[in-house]
Amino acid sequence: MSITYVSTRDKNVRVTASQAVLKGLSDEGGLFVPERLPEFDKTMDEFTSMDYREVAYNVMKLLLDDYTEEELKTCINKAYDSKFDIPEITCLKEADGAYYLELFHGATIAFKDMALSILPHLLTTAAKKNNESREIVILTATSGDTGKAALAGFADVPGTKIVVFYPKDGVSPIQEKQMITQKGDNTCVIGLKANFDEAQTGVKKIFTNPDLAKEMSDHGYMFSSANSINIGRLVPQIVYYVYAYSRLLKDGVIKSGDRINIDVPTGNFGNILASYYAGKMGLPVKTFICASNENKVLFDFFGSGEYNKNREFHVTSSPSMDILISSNLERLIYHISGNDSERNAAFMASLSKDGNYTITDDMKAQLDMFYGGFCDEEGTAQAIKSLYEKTGYIIDTHTAVASGVYNAYKEKTKDDTPTVIASTASPYKFTRSVMTALDKKYDSMGDFELVDELEKLSKVKVPKAIDEIRNAPVRHDIVCEPSEMWGKIKNFLGF
Repeated sequence: MSITYVSTRDKNVRVTASQAVLKGLSDEGGLFVPERLPEFDKTMDEFTSMDYREVAYNVMKLLLDDYTEEELKTCINKAYDSKFDIPEITCLKEADGAYYLELFHGATIAFKDMALSILPHLLTTAAKKNNESREIVILTATSGDTGKAALAGFADVPGTKIVVFYPKDGVSPIQEKQMITQKGDNTCVIGLKANFDEAQTGVKKIFTNPDLAKEMSDHGYMFSSANSINIGRLVPQIVYYVYAYSRLLKDGVIKSGDRINIDVPTGNFGNILASYYAGKMGLPVKTFICASNENKVLFDFFGSGEYNKNREFHVTSSPSMDILISSNLERLIYHISGNDSERNAAFMASLSKDGNYTITDDMKAQLDMFYGGFCDEEGTAQAIKSLYEKTGYIIDTHTAVASGVYNAYKEKTKDDTPTVIASTASPYKFTRSVMTALDKKYDSMGDFELVDELEKLSKVKVPKAIDEIRNAPVRHDIVCEPSEMWGKIKNFLGF
């Protein structure tokens, strides 16, 4: 039975997988979700004999079922190649009793590469399958990592252009340098005088404006998204949780059927939602640990059942999590509401109008597999320092939020279930925050001096992604107000 995708805000909108990937967002603002989540047709034992590409095919074929075997395998093989600096694509590192799933071995040294390496191929394949002749314009807001990973994925891909908006003062120096030095005639990077939530809201408004869609179409263009609102981002993320379980099983850490915990540093909720989908498809998971930084809107939601964005916005050392509107949570709300699009649409309308909504007790009861925790700035720095002092292993600030939350979870629950922590970025991406967490003396050094010091301490070679930007020229220097976003897009497209 084939998988149909429906909108979280209108049950009458029904599309195929490739159409959902191509559109990115439903016309009324809803997100596409599979009408049902299929069960894995391979056992966990069978996954242990597969490499990453094979696991990817056997997971993704179930959800992207209108892609042919040849199409899907071609997309996978083009994505997971020598762009990754280890042949395994990702790996687990044990440190202080937890298993860190290193998702940063791709071209931009962040977990977004795991999905954004394949999305351009899924998207261009979807365009051909659906006889789409217009040029695809990828429109994306980023809190730091999605932008560069999407730019790297789509740079010079025929039939596409990409526009990335980022908060001008809300990303790390390395993240900004990665984006503004991006090559590719089809790329455009714009700094916004705004925070990430405002950037994301601006992008969604452009997406859902029918007049702008018509103007784009009249000029031979259509919008699509590289944010995790695109189901083509979410499906590839399910893969690495299955792969992580298979490695633990293969290495004898667990036995087949044993449950694990999955701990994810969470901002937009896409990465942890992918692990939840994996669980629904048959991955044995006990607890999904949702780790927040000081912008702890999700921590409060899991505790109270109220989602409330009406609060102070904190700029932290883990900028990819500096988010008050977690877009992908909408998919979870839709599922726990009994797949009720009208009910979900009412919640989202309340969020848009009043900045909050409260789920019912019945819905809250369905969240018992989730544990919400948060780690403040002091705790984040301490997690980096203590793990290094105990083990010599250095993690970035986002991973440190998850590590700090896990330590608190373990102390509170005494749960000794093997736990996979999603290590979402290389420490090289946040050198200043990482190095000053280890020792305040490093704060007086320049950004690239810190890179060299980190190499000495970590004994991990400086990634190519960092070496490439040391002396790279700035190619994108536009900065604008949110009200000017559409005008800047038109300038780039030349109409």
